[in-house]
Amino acid sequence: MANRIGNYFKKLSVTRKVTLVSVTFLVTIYIFCLPRQLFHVSYSTVVADRNGELLGARIAPDGQWRFPPRNTTPPKIRQCLVAFEDRHFYHHWGVNPLSIGRAIYQNIKNKRIVSGGSTLTMQTIRLARNESRTFGEKIIEMILATRLEFRASKEEILSMYVSHAPFGGNVVGLDAAAWRYFGHSAEELSWAESAMLAVLPNAPSMIHLSKSREALLTKRNRLLKQLYDQEIIDRSTYELAVSEPLPSEPHPLPQTAPHLVTRFYQEQKGKYSLSSIDKGLQIQVENLAERWSNEFLRSDIRNLAILVIDIRTNQAVAYCGNVHFNQKQAGNQVDVIQAPRSTGSILKPFLYYAMLQEGSLLPDMLLPDIPININGFAPQNFSQQFEGAVPASEALARSLNIPSVTMLQKYGVPKFHSFLRQAGLKTLDKPASHYGLSLILGGAEATLWDVTSAYAHMGRSLLKLPQTPCTFLLPTGRDDKNRTSSVFQPGAVWQTFNALIEVNRPEEIDWKSIPSMHPVAWKTGTSYGFRDAWAVGVTPRYAVGVWVGNATGEGKPGLVGARTAGPVLFDLFNLLPSSPNWFERPSDIFVEAEVCHLSGHLKGRFCEETDTVLILPAGLKTEACPYHHPVTLSADGTHRIYENCADTEPAIRQSWFTLPPVWEWYYKQHHPEYQPLPPFKPGCGEDTMHPMQFIYPPMNARITLPRQMDGNKGFMTVELAHSNPNTIIFWHLDESYLNQTQDFHKISLQPSPGKHSLTAVDSEGNSISTTFFVE
Repeated sequence: MANRIGNYFKKLSVTRKVTLVSVTFLVTIYIFCLPRQLFHVSYSTVVADRNGELLGARIAPDGQWRFPPRNTTPPKIRQCLVAFEDRHFYHHWGVNPLSIGRAIYQNIKNKRIVSGGSTLTMQTIRLARNESRTFGEKIIEMILATRLEFRASKEEILSMYVSHAPFGGNVVGLDAAAWRYFGHSAEELSWAESAMLAVLPNAPSMIHLSKSREALLTKRNRLLKQLYDQEIIDRSTYELAVSEPLPSEPHPLPQTAPHLVTRFYQEQKGKYSLSSIDKGLQIQVENLAERWSNEFLRSDIRNLAILVIDIRTNQAVAYCGNVHFNQKQAGNQVDVIQAPRSTGSILKPFLYYAMLQEGSLLPDMLLPDIPININGFAPQNFSQQFEGAVPASEALARSLNIPSVTMLQKYGVPKFHSFLRQAGLKTLDKPASHYGLSLILGGAEATLWDVTSAYAHMGRSLLKLPQTPCTFLLPTGRDDKNRTSSVFQPGAVWQTFNALIEVNRPEEIDWKSIPSMHPVAWKTGTSYGFRDAWAVGVTPRYAVGVWVGNATGEGKPGLVGARTAGPVLFDLFNLLPSSPNWFERPSDIFVEAEVCHLSGHLKGRFCEETDTVLILPAGLKTEACPYHHPVTLSADGTHRIYENCADTEPAIRQSWFTLPPVWEWYYKQHHPEYQPLPPFKPGCGEDTMHPMQFIYPPMNARITLPRQMDGNKGFMTVELAHSNPNTIIFWHLDESYLNQTQDFHKISLQPSPGKHSLTAVDSEGNSISTTFFVE
């Protein structure tokens, strides 16, 4: 074939050869004359809600309101444009010879340019090239217009035109014009509005809303009359349209979810993004946030953030990154949802869950709530009080700090740190040793996004939904590659949520007695120095996170999670569609077990009062109750006696619930039913369990003595608990006798710097020692 063509070409005359080569060259140039990308301009960042309703936009880098190109043109604006600009648009190939001829005749007749004769396709090329309007440029436009007709459909060409046409000022494109001039989308334009926008690109600099309004109105009405004459609109539609006034001034673009729009601007600049936000709900949430913010401003608490996640889809449906976005006050522009903040107690449910899942904790197992000092770290409960021992579920519901610290000490900081990272807390970017035991009390920072997402994943595990990253961007299709193995298992989550629904609500009412109120598993948190107040709640439908504080980091005395973020949280749940049914209990996971009624441990040999409860199989390996012991009492029950003495006098044998001395010291103050062990009858036995325990200082504590008002060195107070309230304690410091105490075993010391040994001996000869360091 190639040889035949070659032979044919050789037989041609020189003139024909030159002609053929020239034609081939010109055709090739024509084919490739149109750039692959027609428009090289920047676009505004546009964000819409899940239904396509505009949330907000950010102006393009060149200062123009130019929305990203659209793919279709609304029917009304299409008919108006074709009627006004190019009646034969659907019948030519980019150039209309009759229009060109008419334009030449009019320009010669008027001795000036009064008409360009350009088709809509030619105008699209002119907008893309943005060159001076000369005769040579007109020829180029005509060539490129015919080439564009081969590449794109009429609908595509019209969409290019309306996306880039000037509409006066810095408004470019139909979508920007519809929102700026009429405050709604292009799809909602009326006939009058469509006609006005159709005539604007014809002379956008000469016809403007604030000047030449009569000329603009005349052109608009003339076009409407033309549509009526062509029977595109009927008479009543025409009369209504011409009666519509022109807009008085441009409208501001919507400012819904402004912090989210800003984030899209940072991450998806110049694009149109369909978010997962529900605009109607978003507006309600923003109004609620403004009301609460105005209340908090009385206490100089200036910022508030709210995140609402639909746990079924794992998508954010409301995103309020902060309040007062348009007010130029410090901190208002900060998107707190994405800002790392001190976590306070908001991570405690994750530790409770992890220990249940591992099998190192049962839901109601007693935990110590006593003064502790671990290498200088001496946590305190918010109430500054101690209860001796508290069930784990109650400690979580009441957010007690000391039980949480002892739980973390048992579970291990590195293991918990790793678990939190797996749960999605990406801001924990330092090694576990950096945080230490303070990790559970706010020693780390997390974002409201990560924390609320983690709670949402807990809820999703109970709905048997896969763990996927939470998002605020609607996915374009199914994406299985983002699915990961779930960190949370439904059994331990179920038990954790059972504890969290017992958290006292801000209303201080018995919500269970009111049928219209539904369960919410929720938790609050307050950071050190009252800088951050948190509240996160979960229902079978939503996970809601609230943060209250000052984005600048200032603490305020009243900034407590339960008093600020908590009430906002329940106002939000009252606003959201309710979830009448609670999560179903996971099936085929739990096993029945007998647990001690008093200690919450698995039933021990000597536990008499037990409960049959459902626990995770891993819980079967926990320790049996260590607090019940068999004792032998004298007949009157006032003394214990050694078993050998039971042969010489009547005796009562029974099981006795006994806590360690320090636990007991505080526990009996809150539990009047608690009965300490009676002392041994003189000459008839001795304690096998140690009867006393130091409250302070703990072993190897490092102590800095305070300075008094006069500048002199202060004192430290040592304290001890004894199971026998009538005993006498003899105190020794470094083998030197100090003093004796009875009833209340507490003395003040002023030791010199260095290592010291403190010893206490009771009247029965029992002794206990501890070592501490004064710095």
